[in-house]
Amino acid sequence: MAENWSSSDLGVMRFPSGALMRGRGLRHPLPTGPAPAFALYLLGKQPPRTEWDARWLHWPDFRLPKDRQQARAVFQEALARAANERVEIACGGGRGRTGTALACMAVLDGVPAGRAVAFVRRHYHHRAVETPWQRRYVRRFADA
Repeated sequence: MAENWSSSDLGVMRFPSGALMRGRGLRHPLPTGPAPAFALYLLGKQPPRTEWDARWLHWPDFRLPKDRQQARAVFQEALARAANERVEIACGGGRGRTGTALACMAVLDGVPAGRAVAFVRRHYHHRAVETPWQRRYVRRFADA
């Protein structure tokens, strides 16, 4: 079992359950410190291999996941693993797709869907979840 993130680490967000997860943009250098134990990459094309366990969710920039059932499954896996592993969620810039995924995981963790975007903007990045359709996806996530 890997150690978890520190809540003071760059990009780390705490969920209501206490789980910690790091969001980041892949266009930025890997932050200093420990590597993730597991990562979920939200990209329009398959990412390069990593030294850690990773999943790829096909998700083009400024859009929504191509496979919403797969999205729910990998969000559940990431949230479960974040209870005691260093989990990273990342897209190109680290705000739109990453923020949307974090908001959906917040819904899975008990945040009401109508408040999840505000929760992520308060605890992760003030510009997370960039498009109207990403916000709508989060609001409807609990019903899917």
